[in-house]
Amino acid sequence: MRAIIVKEPGGIEALQEVEVAEPVPGPRQVRVRVAAAAVNPVDVAVRNGALAHAGVMPLPGGPGSRDAFGLGWDVAGTVDAVGPDVERLAVGDEVFGVKDRLDVPVGTHAEAVVLDVDAVARAPRSVDAVHAATVPLNGLTALQALDLLDLPPGATVLVTGAAGAVGGYAVELAAHRGLRVVASAAAADEALVRGFGAEHFVPRGAHLGDAVRALVPGGVDGAIDAAVTGLAAMEAVRNGGAFVAVLGGPAVPPPVRGIRVANVWIRADAAQLDLLAALVDAGRLTPRVARTLPLSQAAEAHRLLEQGGLRGRLVLTP
Repeated sequence: MRAIIVKEPGGIEALQEVEVAEPVPGPRQVRVRVAAAAVNPVDVAVRNGALAHAGVMPLPGGPGSRDAFGLGWDVAGTVDAVGPDVERLAVGDEVFGVKDRLDVPVGTHAEAVVLDVDAVARAPRSVDAVHAATVPLNGLTALQALDLLDLPPGATVLVTGAAGAVGGYAVELAAHRGLRVVASAAAADEALVRGFGAEHFVPRGAHLGDAVRALVPGGVDGAIDAAVTGLAAMEAVRNGGAFVAVLGGPAVPPPVRGIRVANVWIRADAAQLDLLAALVDAGRLTPRVARTLPLSQAAEAHRLLEQGGLRGRLVLTP
């Protein structure tokens, strides 16, 4: 079967489309015949070596490492094989899921992928596979970031990058929990993020702390920093509030003023995927597709993603 891999980190030319053996599911695993797989910034970070240099994953070919890494986290498709001790899913089920491990030879940018059963759930019924494939990674990141904030209904939360994939889901999920959302994005995206449920809007480029505090005196109770603004978003949080960074490293500011600081690291969770699917079907979560490309054009997808300016995710189809 065909798969997209990286043997040596680098530019777009590092992507290789290769023929590999079709994977076989082991105990409590299923094989998903891929119908669609989103392309995310983490795929670029794997390809160009940023995650390896940050110590999050080994370099291809390094000591104890694989010769190559597979790309792709999100997937939607059909279960076509199950391993031993799988009871919740069966061959023929339409599913979506996420591969949350980095050190794997084949990711979801392939014709088939094997995932642990706990990383897969039945797909939303109201959208096609292309739209469903945009939900798992970004939806789980937003949901788990809100869990880390642990704010009660009625509390205020700032979401930076609110028009992006993670930020948009964070706004919708926060509003669904009864939180009052202050959204920050490009000025042209105000109507979009208000449609997601934001009560207040701050245009990107404004002094974030001052602009937010003009709307919420004293500062918001928490912030999800999907735009990786770091200290700028921290300035908008009240003393003793909470802050969740979507990326690690310098994006995680120190816990000044008694602010509880956390870094969300995505984990696969079938129960949470079930919740996200139900919210999509209820019209409370909005999958967005920027463009669909064939698997053979993975390099073009990386080029478009690095170029920026997308609203929604690029999705590869076999």
